[in-house]
Amino acid sequence: MTGARPAGGFTLIEVLVALGIVAIALTAGLRATAALTDNAMRQSDILLAHLCAENELVKARLSQQMPGVGDSELGCEQGNRRFDVTVTVRPTQNPSFRRMDAKVSDGGTPILTLSTVIGRY
Repeated sequence: MTGARPAGGFTLIEVLVALGIVAIALTAGLRATAALTDNAMRQSDILLAHLCAENELVKARLSQQMPGVGDSELGCEQGNRRFDVTVTVRPTQNPSFRRMDAKVSDGGTPILTLSTVIGRY
């Protein structure tokens, strides 16, 4: 019996299908990695913006004076980044209290808003 022996290995179609599957898996992994990186950057921005906003609100509390009604724009540098902080003070129905909002943005893109009520000392 001298029959023909089947050749070992893969056909071209099988190799192309395997390459296609690997390419799809690598693309999905790349997208997941990019999403994780973006989320980490966003969390870092929120943390730094929170520090800026909280600093402005605490500064008003520690001044022991009723803040004046109006808006003010300030700069804040945290973690080698520069943020814009808009502090808005509005009256409340009770004249002994004022509402204070600190809005933090990065080049016009809003990141975070913190609010508090400050009372007369």
